[in-house]
Amino acid sequence: MTGTSAGAVRYDVSLLSEDDLHLFNEGTHFRLYEKLGAHPLEVEGVSGTYFAIWAPNAERVFVMGDFNGWEKTTHPLQPRGQSGIWEGFIPGIGHGSRYKYHIVSRYRAYRVDKADPFGFFHEIPPRTASIVWDLTYPWGDEAWMQGRWRANRLSSPMAIYEVHLGSWMRVPEEYNRPLTYRELAERLGDYVEKMGFTHVEFLPVMEHPFYGSWGYQVTGYFAPTSRFGTPQDFMYLIDHLHQRGIGVILDWVPSHFPMDEHGLGFFDGTHLYEHADPRKGLHPDWNSFIFNYGRNEVRSFLISSALFWLDRYHADGLRVDAVASMLYLDYSRKEGEWIPNEYGGRENLEAIAFLRRFNEEVYRNYPDVQTIAEESTAWPMVSRPTYVGGLGFGLKWDLGWMHDTLFYMSKDPVHRKYHHNNLTFRMLYAFHENFVLPLSHDEVVHGKGSLLSKMPGDEWQKCANLRLLFGYMVAQPGKKLLFMGGEFGQWREWQHDEGLEWHLLARSLHAQVQRWVADLNRLYRNEPALHELDCDPSGFEWIDCTDADHSIVSFLRKAHSTGDLLLIVCNFTPVPRHGYRVGVPRGGYWREILNSDAEIYGGTNQGNLGGREADPIPFHGRPYSLALTLPPLGCLFLKSPA
Repeated sequence: MTGTSAGAVRYDVSLLSEDDLHLFNEGTHFRLYEKLGAHPLEVEGVSGTYFAIWAPNAERVFVMGDFNGWEKTTHPLQPRGQSGIWEGFIPGIGHGSRYKYHIVSRYRAYRVDKADPFGFFHEIPPRTASIVWDLTYPWGDEAWMQGRWRANRLSSPMAIYEVHLGSWMRVPEEYNRPLTYRELAERLGDYVEKMGFTHVEFLPVMEHPFYGSWGYQVTGYFAPTSRFGTPQDFMYLIDHLHQRGIGVILDWVPSHFPMDEHGLGFFDGTHLYEHADPRKGLHPDWNSFIFNYGRNEVRSFLISSALFWLDRYHADGLRVDAVASMLYLDYSRKEGEWIPNEYGGRENLEAIAFLRRFNEEVYRNYPDVQTIAEESTAWPMVSRPTYVGGLGFGLKWDLGWMHDTLFYMSKDPVHRKYHHNNLTFRMLYAFHENFVLPLSHDEVVHGKGSLLSKMPGDEWQKCANLRLLFGYMVAQPGKKLLFMGGEFGQWREWQHDEGLEWHLLARSLHAQVQRWVADLNRLYRNEPALHELDCDPSGFEWIDCTDADHSIVSFLRKAHSTGDLLLIVCNFTPVPRHGYRVGVPRGGYWREILNSDAEIYGGTNQGNLGGREADPIPFHGRPYSLALTLPPLGCLFLKSPA
């Protein structure tokens, strides 16, 4: 125990071993949250908090907070050798204390107050202090965690409900406030269970200063936003969903971070976390900083963040935002605004190496989770292992399918025959990656309108088209993702500061769309043919993809385990077709197991009276065929058991 010039007491204690320092500076320490940040301890019978912060270009670093009246220079930290880390134990500071670091740079007389990059909890924005916090929580999801590999493997159904926590549901009678994490737990759990989704995916919950960024401008890479409660409250939400058999995927944003003074930018008077050259360090689209993936300590920071959410919060997957912006040095840049790599190319070699290491570490430590890339280009092998040259993700969003399908569905049916290729092109590349088919938040904002409003025709036709879109999505190979509100046909586009239009469910057409989605999810989960071979070409076979004149497609989905066959026929026009013949590979009775035109879904109730017996009439190159009634703007699922 020693004294300091400011009269404070410093205890010679550290959580950092020499090995920790070596691994951190080497870029291979991936549990930094156990070492850096603020950790309540008891030393020699004295309770306090150990602080450690990376600021290699600081001349001095202090801890300030409500424990010292926010005096900037009374509680100094000490440098740890040449590691760039400043550390110290301060007695009397415990759970719930608010604090910041006051950093005096060795350059340009720069002084700044910073939130803790490793803070577990922060003040509710616009306040920016960090809060000393113990993450102890009595988890009750042991059964889920032991068996979650079954829910997350590529052969299992994944019907993901994408949710923005602040706008899923609000409390109008209390100034339109959002629900807390604990209020969300039961309500969201009830709803997801009722609707048959297998997973929820939360838009970023990591602390962010600007609510209008939807969480994509992160300052707290180790803290859930305090807007909805404490870290334990968020753990309770995940725990509750797990106990109901619902997986939780978190959006994670390693592509950029905001310029707010209390955040990571210009941290110690230098560009510590970001590139100094704006041609590599500034994102032109989002006016934000770009991480320096070539810096060892930054890689340790980011991969530690990823593993933190899997470790301390039991997340079942990470969806990585804006991967394309990381892969390309010229992303959204004009000629002369970017720097080629060492070989003269546009590929960001440091970001590529980082993404590969990230995926290797995630799957090495948590082989029963999934990483999912939002990658919008044709970069090869995004969801292939790193040992064969891939990026190592488990899944990738199929944004090409999303763009082509929504473009097609927005056309008046009379014109769809001229755009038939938009419907069928996907199958040329559908198994090059392990795909998720996303109808995400990005498609219902910024003037794009809701999914329902994109559909052509009168109100009935819009709802029929929406049911058809959802049916076609579930029938296609790939995992599924639907943003909240789409499942009941919300009219207006998403507003991040308002709740969903739940009142629409009082109208039958919206309630019927909702029922259709719930029944589709159950069909997808219960029929192995619709999910077992989602990522395997042996599970799909076109019957006819060439009938552009009638805007009809037909195809088979196959089950590996049972040998069952499902025939899907989609009629993208409002004209019913009677006696429409479709070739099938075997005889017997083909039972109609789902029909989007059924009266219970708001349809005209045209169908096939429960099914059809296959005729021994060769058609479409198959030995048998079915003469079907195809309902208007309808999607049929027929089953032939093995």
